[in-house]
Amino acid sequence: MAESIRHGGNLREAAHRYGIALEDWLDLSTGINPFGYPVPPVPPDAWRRLPEENDGFAECAARYYGAPLALPVAGSQTAIRALPMLLKRGTAGVSPLTYGEYAPAFVRAGHGIAPLDIDSDDVPANVDHIIVANPNNPTAERPPRERLMRWHAQLAQRGGTLIVDEAFADVDPASSLADETGRDGLVVLRSVGKFFGLAGIRAGFVLATPALCHALRDALGAWTVSGPARHAVQAAFGDRAWQEETRARLRRDSARLSALIARHGFDVHATPLYAWMQTADAPALQHALAQRDIWTRLFDLPDMTTSLRIGLPGAEGDWVRLERALAEIRA
Repeated sequence: MAESIRHGGNLREAAHRYGIALEDWLDLSTGINPFGYPVPPVPPDAWRRLPEENDGFAECAARYYGAPLALPVAGSQTAIRALPMLLKRGTAGVSPLTYGEYAPAFVRAGHGIAPLDIDSDDVPANVDHIIVANPNNPTAERPPRERLMRWHAQLAQRGGTLIVDEAFADVDPASSLADETGRDGLVVLRSVGKFFGLAGIRAGFVLATPALCHALRDALGAWTVSGPARHAVQAAFGDRAWQEETRARLRRDSARLSALIARHGFDVHATPLYAWMQTADAPALQHALAQRDIWTRLFDLPDMTTSLRIGLPGAEGDWVRLERALAEIRA
């Protein structure tokens, strides 16, 4: 049996390992907004009735993302698993340090894998598809729009596909390729889990051509997003005031987190939802923070320097707790 892919958010495992009660932890292991969208009460019909495709949900998402078409799915994870089955068999370029589900999904579908140089302007001759996160998780790299569109043009000439995972893009909508997804060979994946802090409802969207959306919809079947989740997402997408206020707060908090970590001697790379640093001390640092009831995400891939990702604290007391722990450890 293949080894399961590790993700952030495995707090119960940490609680068991360190013998610390679940409620005593400060969980900074994910890149989820600690102040999620305040979902209004769910109408009773959302629980009683099956979701209907003509309820305006997909159209609401397309407007929010500025895309020609949006296909609702049960989190972008569902699309990552299913899309490789619909693409011509070939070689997929994937960054060595990125979200861990991409490469295994392509391998299961019969594709080969090649390491992707995220700074290269040209697609290697042996690569048929590319899947890239923008910004990348966890390194926070942001491939410029011009480079991504150049990759797409080169791949499209080969009958290939560029898949861009924009799970962390909501704070900077101008960086999105959503408006270009009417082009053959370009797919954008979006999620409401990170920016809106609604990871538990498992809702996401595939932005692509009608032909690919229809094929994926046939592969996944009906009712991929529940009625209560549809209600929550439509409310969140329509609340422009909350979105703008949240973007401003996340930018401030991200700068604060980066400055806090940098004061303790680390070179920090960040998105508005997490900070990341690469250091040989990452395993020891994660362990020392865990001993102080703070859980973070360790990346320890073979042949790479270990690294640590730290999500945003929420309440002011959580910020103080993290600052105190880092000061004690670095002392």
